[in-house]
Amino acid sequence: MAVPTDFDQHATGYSLPHAYWLAKAAELAYQDEAAIEEQARAWGFDTVRHHQTRFTPPFPLQDTQAYTMAGDNMIVTAFRGTEPAQIRDWLTDSTTPPWPGPARTGCVHYGFAEALESVYPDVAKALSDLRTGDQTVWFTGHSLGGALAMLAAARLDLEEPGLAADGVYTYGQPRTCDRLLAAAYDKGLRGRTYRFVHGNDIVPELPPEPAFTHVEALRHIDSAGRVQEKVPLVSALTDRARGLGAAAFSPDGEGIRDHLMRSYLAALEKALA
Repeated sequence: MAVPTDFDQHATGYSLPHAYWLAKAAELAYQDEAAIEEQARAWGFDTVRHHQTRFTPPFPLQDTQAYTMAGDNMIVTAFRGTEPAQIRDWLTDSTTPPWPGPARTGCVHYGFAEALESVYPDVAKALSDLRTGDQTVWFTGHSLGGALAMLAAARLDLEEPGLAADGVYTYGQPRTCDRLLAAAYDKGLRGRTYRFVHGNDIVPELPPEPAFTHVEALRHIDSAGRVQEKVPLVSALTDRARGLGAAAFSPDGEGIRDHLMRSYLAALEKALA
């Protein structure tokens, strides 16, 4: 297997090449609108819509940004993440109130829910407008963007099943919801969701359990580029001990270095080599 050179719009299900390209799409969400449009068209997606809302929630987040790119065979919506320093405070805030989940199912972290709510109507409209044939629909995102991708897929599955996503790939996604919503999500989207965690990335360990949890389908990438469906026990204990120390969010720390989008792409390239 080698690093693919073209975005395959006919891809279905799970594969490492598809994981790589959706990671590239997640990385692109950090760019400005002109750069997003230029790259999307180079990948063969002729239509691009941008989703952005500025707001002032009780968290250190000023806006939500995403884009949707559509081609003849595939539609991808990618949500932008945020810097670890910005996300840290509300990932570790145990007083954060819950927000009712999609279709009143379970609960969601308030910050994630409010961020998605600010752009979701525009995203849903774009999908409805652009899905003119049999295109597959995919959600992707890194960090905060991964949480928003997962929640957007949950809303479609539970509230608008006619628009249900064909797949969700996230990278460095934090815990997003309670066990009730996670169970409903796994029931509806099992086999279509893949949650990548690289090495000692600290962000997927937050917010703390048991209030928040993860959906299924973990793909852990170790330092050798091996992709596994669970974190080995010894590694998990070592990673947790390292990651949750006082310097967990230090820019020089392993937990943050492994969280960076470029680290995920490098790890996927190693896995594909």
